[in-house]
Amino acid sequence: MTKKYIEKILAARVYDVADETPLELSRLLSARLNNKVLMKREDMQPVFSFKLRGAYNCIYQLSQQKKIKGVIASSAGNHAQGVALSAQRLGIKATIVMPKTTPAIKVNAVKSYGAKIVLIGDAYDEAYQHAISLAEKQKLDFIHPYDDPDVIAGQGTIGMEILRQHGGTIDTVFVPVGGGGLIAGVAAYIKHLRPEVKIIGVEPDDAPCMAEAFKQKKRVKLDRVGIFADGVAVRQAGKETYRIARQCVDEIICVSTDEICAAIKDIFDDTRSIMEPAGALAVAGMKKYVEREKITGQTLVAINSGANMNFDRLRHVAERAELGEQREALLGVTIAERPGSFRTFCNLLGRRGITEFNYRYAHDNEAHVFAGIQLSEGFAEKDELIAKLIDKKYPVVDLTDNEMAKIHVRHLVGGHNQNVEDEIIYRFEFPERPGALLDFLTSIGKRWNISLFHYRNHGAAFGRVLVGLQAPKSERKSLNCYLDELGYPYWDESDNPAYKLFLSSD
Repeated sequence: MTKKYIEKILAARVYDVADETPLELSRLLSARLNNKVLMKREDMQPVFSFKLRGAYNCIYQLSQQKKIKGVIASSAGNHAQGVALSAQRLGIKATIVMPKTTPAIKVNAVKSYGAKIVLIGDAYDEAYQHAISLAEKQKLDFIHPYDDPDVIAGQGTIGMEILRQHGGTIDTVFVPVGGGGLIAGVAAYIKHLRPEVKIIGVEPDDAPCMAEAFKQKKRVKLDRVGIFADGVAVRQAGKETYRIARQCVDEIICVSTDEICAAIKDIFDDTRSIMEPAGALAVAGMKKYVEREKITGQTLVAINSGANMNFDRLRHVAERAELGEQREALLGVTIAERPGSFRTFCNLLGRRGITEFNYRYAHDNEAHVFAGIQLSEGFAEKDELIAKLIDKKYPVVDLTDNEMAKIHVRHLVGGHNQNVEDEIIYRFEFPERPGALLDFLTSIGKRWNISLFHYRNHGAAFGRVLVGLQAPKSERKSLNCYLDELGYPYWDESDNPAYKLFLSSD
């Protein structure tokens, strides 16, 4: 099976439009991890992503008759740009179907290559189905983002370059995984020529379609996928990519949003380039692997797959990077409400840097503090600090891994409203587009009173909202039915300890 792909990769036509990107030594990360870290800089492609390779090779292989009719693709980002530029270079027409939630920077980039844009639906699946329908009606060839042999072969040229650029020992190659086109091509080539090299895929822990397929030994369709690493937000691995991965990939590692943000910072520190979340997956997985296996002195390669980052997402990345690097802890601490108690508490923290400190009067006896604390020795130091506070009779809640606390509560801490009755707290996600917030408010506020509302734009395809609704117990069932009918993903956070400490009236 891999021999077939070796031939296709060697014959792949990519360099008419793509560059052979450098394999660079990561000096700072190598020193920190005590291993030789090499970064394959696919962020330096003309469209700032590896996707150009597979798209061009696939379109180039079409017959002349098919090229005359044109091609169509569905994508929210990098594949769209790859198809559009490839079609422009080959002088053929391209239609790209994108979700309405696609950031303007990506829509404008695709338009700049002369492609026709069709915006439809709120998510990729809707755009995909519409593109398939248009392809059938207009007799256009659909250029799949990952599950196509010619696309896989185009991406496989990255593996070919890695082996050519580094003739010495390579112990492990880390590859970002979405639908699997990149890892299938890279793994097929490297495992055929250098079977001793480990190939490890890296996925976000909230979009683990290939990891779940490996676990269940068959392709699975996830109910939903996370929205942060949108470049790999795929619900199901490709049929052909999964088949290849099962034979050639050693392991799939899943990483958190915080770990991805930390990896973006690591890459920036070494290269002064800013990866998109999916582009930093390989480095995040590499760091997790090194920590788990306690390896030293090995040669590790990470594929930096893309740098199409929206500028307004940087604030979110910066907030989470320190947590992902275990350089910050978030704690909810209850202190006595009396003169001098604040100073006493600060003295216990010692000379540690404070990244955030939110304090609000609760009632006569006690107050609650939301504290961000810098760490120099990782989470072991956090655990020691918590033990010290508990020993001094301070009630402490560790909020470092609390998603609601990190996204919403740290910006909301303002005390308890003693006059709110029957309050329920929900966390929602809704498609981010002009007027979406107003639409959401209009939908949610028709029957029950909104007692709390927090929204913050993270520059992603989906907005995140925390809402307090007043609903007596007799109406809870009908409220949940109503929310189900709205169709927005939501979570009941009424029992979340962050809510109980800082916002609840109880």
